[in-house]
Amino acid sequence: MTSSLRGKTAIVGMGTAGVGEAPGFSAMELLGLSVRAALDDAGMELSDIDAVFAATSSHAFASMSVVEYLGLKPKYFDSTNIGGSSFEMHLLQASLALEAGLCDAALICYGSNQRTAGGRLVSMSEPQWHETPYNPRHPITAYALATSRHMHEYGTRREDLADVAVAARGWANLNPGAFARGPLTREDVLSRRMVSDPLTAGDCCLVTDGAAACILVRADRAKDFPKAPVYFLGAAGANWHRSIQAMPDLTVTAASESGPRAFEMAEVSHGDVDLVMLYDAFTINTILFLEDLGFCPKGEGGRFVRDGRIAPGGALAVNTNGGGLSCVHPGMYGMFLIAEGVAQIRREAGERQLDRADIALLHGNGGTLSSQVTAFLGSEAAL
Repeated sequence: MTSSLRGKTAIVGMGTAGVGEAPGFSAMELLGLSVRAALDDAGMELSDIDAVFAATSSHAFASMSVVEYLGLKPKYFDSTNIGGSSFEMHLLQASLALEAGLCDAALICYGSNQRTAGGRLVSMSEPQWHETPYNPRHPITAYALATSRHMHEYGTRREDLADVAVAARGWANLNPGAFARGPLTREDVLSRRMVSDPLTAGDCCLVTDGAAACILVRADRAKDFPKAPVYFLGAAGANWHRSIQAMPDLTVTAASESGPRAFEMAEVSHGDVDLVMLYDAFTINTILFLEDLGFCPKGEGGRFVRDGRIAPGGALAVNTNGGGLSCVHPGMYGMFLIAEGVAQIRREAGERQLDRADIALLHGNGGTLSSQVTAFLGSEAAL
């Protein structure tokens, strides 16, 4: 695989808005506020943006809606929507467009008012004709199937799943912007209401509002902006199915394909990675992705996360903002993986700041373990 994109583009602006609860704002208004924050962060004007990449859960034609709302006339635009991993794919697409000279400043953005609009945990990502007779509650029914199979094949325990949630809360308690903070024990997670056996409410992501946006330029301009550039090092995606009933193996996701290709493009090894940001819609996600991305052998994910290994002070820094389980999850979470990667690499993460944060792995998940996209960001020292 060619590594021609490595270090050729960089994020120079990052912004968030409405994280947690933002009553009175529409999804597009929150998106607009995050764009304004990203522009201010970069010291740019809206007129500087000439490419738009957007996906939302509330707009069928996301980039067109964003363009109209913001009053832009971009040279390049894209509305690829593969669920929560869309934004990691947008990093790759924006970098391709910038390197090809099709644009000069690319905006990637998302916004949702899922919580205050009265939204429930629902998913439009599943074709229903196969599952309808069984009355599933997607997406959680699908993730519960994957969890049950992993437990059956590898001896993974509900306690292991709970340890994922406890680790995420440990990080959230260091993040003043996290929605869910406070004590959380393994027993708390295990004793929560059972939603879809074997997953309790404590194994499920939050339902919040929130918006985020970032701005990318070519690397030759990256140092002209106020903040330290965060360079795009590489990315790859893989998609093997849409409906959970078509998943080839409920214990192996397409991250096992996207991960190796992204590592190759980024020219990094596992030992180089300082931060691992995983799309933790449910506790099983973290275990599956740690395995499929090569941080532990298949079937060892449950044992890998025990005893605080991915919590603050553990051997591997995973989801340092608190993740979708304790920080924010407004329908699609992928933009917030990017936001935390940028914060850590810029050394703007406050109490949760890692001692070394030069290379961040971001892994997005869409649908029901369907689309998988792995991306790498890095500091100047990583080039």
